[in-house]
Amino acid sequence: MNMFERTRRRAAPVLVAAGLAAGAWYAVAFLVGWARGVAFPTPHETAAELARLLAGRTLSGHLIYRHVGASLARWAAGFGIAAAAGTAYGLLAGWWRGLERATAPLVHAAQTVPGLAWIHAALLLFGIGERATVFMIAAAAFPPVAVSVLGGVKRVDATYVRAARMMGARGPTLLLRVLLPGALPHVLSGLRVGLGNGWRVVVAAEMIVGTGTGLGYSIIQARWTLDYTSGFACVAIICLVGLAVERCVFAPLERRTVERWHMPRAA
Repeated sequence: MNMFERTRRRAAPVLVAAGLAAGAWYAVAFLVGWARGVAFPTPHETAAELARLLAGRTLSGHLIYRHVGASLARWAAGFGIAAAAGTAYGLLAGWWRGLERATAPLVHAAQTVPGLAWIHAALLLFGIGERATVFMIAAAAFPPVAVSVLGGVKRVDATYVRAARMMGARGPTLLLRVLLPGALPHVLSGLRVGLGNGWRVVVAAEMIVGTGTGLGYSIIQARWTLDYTSGFACVAIICLVGLAVERCVFAPLERRTVERWHMPRAA
């Protein structure tokens, strides 16, 4: 099979899905206009507005690149904190059963809390601003990372642990050279879920906290100015960024990690 044929086969499902989504979108726009007499942005109108934004039209006083960059920066900061803390907790709790028994129920309970439910704690702790948004992202992303890493550590074959101990591995060496590699598929699974949680929260938090920049802030401002087409364009950017990170970062990273360590993918 040549490269053109492989590309065609891979692109076909994507094009079919995009066609179905566009058809459903046009149908909804027609029905809303017919039943309610309200102008509902269509795919081609949204695409045209997105092109204008990318060409330099300002939105809420800034270029769209400024809004995207601000959202990505907050996302990276909050997720970075959650990833580091969640991985460290999962390793330690998986190694020290007393810590797991004392804290795991709290982490599982935190996993059921919607990200926006942390808004009151964020405002009381940090007030309105960047730090409140970053806190909410970290609070939403931490539990899935911590739970996945903990589960992965507990599933590491005990034979590897015993063999490492017989070879003199102790403490940090055992954690970093045996337990962490053994739990990597689960670690990546937790990071993927945490990243998605954080991206959803950053957009919603920007709507509420009022940071002055960001995709969420732009969407809420578009609502107040009745610029719904710009709001839809921002939603399209949110989808594209999420897909790009998933397909271009996490999918290759997971594939290479699993191949490198010859491990099955996490369920």
